[in-house]
Amino acid sequence: MRKVPRAALLCVAAAVSLTACAAGAGKSDQAGGLAAAPGKDDKFTLTVWSPFSGREQDEVTKALESFKKKYPNAEIKHEGSQDDDKITAGIRGGNPPDVALSFTTDNIGQFCSSGSWQDLKPYIDRDKVDLSQIPDAVRSYTEYKGTRCAMPMLSDVYGLYYNKDMLAAAGITAPPKTTAELVDVAKRTTKFAPDGSIEVAGFMPTMMFYANRPPILAPHFGAKWAGPGGKSALASPEWAEMLTFQKELVDFFGFEKLERFRAGLGQQYSNDHAFHQGKMAMMIDGEYRTAFLKDQAPQIKFGTAPFPTSKPELYGTAFTAGTIIGVPKGAKNPGAAWELIRHMAFDTDTIVSLANGLKNIPSTKAALADPRLEVDETFKTFIDLAAGGKLQGNPVTPIGDAHIKAVGDFAASWQAGKVPDLMAGLKDVDKQIDDQIAKSGK
Repeated sequence: MRKVPRAALLCVAAAVSLTACAAGAGKSDQAGGLAAAPGKDDKFTLTVWSPFSGREQDEVTKALESFKKKYPNAEIKHEGSQDDDKITAGIRGGNPPDVALSFTTDNIGQFCSSGSWQDLKPYIDRDKVDLSQIPDAVRSYTEYKGTRCAMPMLSDVYGLYYNKDMLAAAGITAPPKTTAELVDVAKRTTKFAPDGSIEVAGFMPTMMFYANRPPILAPHFGAKWAGPGGKSALASPEWAEMLTFQKELVDFFGFEKLERFRAGLGQQYSNDHAFHQGKMAMMIDGEYRTAFLKDQAPQIKFGTAPFPTSKPELYGTAFTAGTIIGVPKGAKNPGAAWELIRHMAFDTDTIVSLANGLKNIPSTKAALADPRLEVDETFKTFIDLAAGGKLQGNPVTPIGDAHIKAVGDFAASWQAGKVPDLMAGLKDVDKQIDDQIAKSGK
C-alpha cells in the first residue's frame, strides 16, 4: 500500500492464478454463468503475484496461507515484485491471473468501465455478502458508477506527522490544527544555512512531492472534484485556497531554493526519506509510515495528528485509499478466485493479522473494532480518523489518474510563478479533464 501513494505512488499489483486439480474446483455451472466455489477437499494451486518484497511479502504470504483453513488442499505460491502492467499484459494476451491485487485505486474507473476486472455483484448477491461492513469512503473507491469490480483489502488513512524535538525547539507545544497554523509552524521550524540554502523545511509544499498529491490534500480544504452535473469543478474557492496555501510557503522558501533542496532529498520509500533524516519538521503521510519510522529511523521522536484544515469544522477529515482486489477478465477459475477475494476482504482474523503485520488500517468495521488490533499512540490517530465519519475516498474516473496529473502539472506551473490568473488556469484544467473523460466514451 504505499499507496495512493502507495495507491498511485508505488503502483502495486498482485495476481492470483488458480488452476483446478480436481473436479468441482470452480467450474462455471451456476445460473447466469456464475462459477461454483471449489469443494472443501478439492486440490488447486493459487499463484500470487505481488509487488511486496521482504518483510511485507512475508506478511502477505501468511495472510494468503490462512485461506487453507477453509480449503486445506489449496497450494499457494506467492511471487513478489509484480505490477499492474503485467496484469494488463496478461489480460490482453489471453493469459490473465485469476485474482489481481492493486494499490492503484486511481485505475478503478478504468478497470470497472472497461470490463478488464469482472463485475463481482453476481457473486455478492448469490452469497448475500453484507457490504455495509465496509466504511462508505472505502466502498466508494472500490466501485465505479454502480459497477463493483473490486473489494478492499486493508486501507490507508492520511494524517500529519511532526518531529517533536523540532516543534519543541521552536517553542511549539501542540501540532497545528488549521492550515494557517501549519504555515506559521512551518516557517518557525525551517532552518536556513548561512548561504541562504534550506537545511530543514518546516513543511514541503511542493505538489506531487511524497504524499502531497491532490486527492490527499483536497479534503482538508473542502475541495471537490466534480459539481452536481458531474463536470470537473476545480475552478472553486476551495481549490484556489489550497493552491494559495502551498504558494505562500513556496514563496517563503524561494522557488529555486526549494527545488534545489527537494532535488537532494531521498526517495519516498527509502531509508533516506527526508523525514527519517531530520530534513522536514512536518509532513502528510499514511499510517504505514509509523512502521517505517520505527524500523528505519528510531532516532526520530515523532507524533501524529489529523492533518490541519482550512476551516475548524473540517478538522478530523482524512483521505483514504488502499489495496483493491478483483477478478480479471478471462480468469480461468473465477469460482475459486471469488472465494479467495471474499476471504481476504471479509475474514476478520485475516484482516486483523495482516493489518498488524503491515501497519495498515483494517477495511471492515468489525476488524477496526477488534481488540486484537495493535494500536499504539501514533497509530491510534489513524484508527480514530478511520472511525470518525469524515473519510473521503479517491476520485474515481474512467481516465485513471489523468485528472490528478493535470492538477499536478498545473500546480507545478502555479508554484513556479508561471500562472498569472489562478481561477482562469483552474478553468482550463477543468476543460482538459472534461475533454479527456468525453473522449474516453465512458
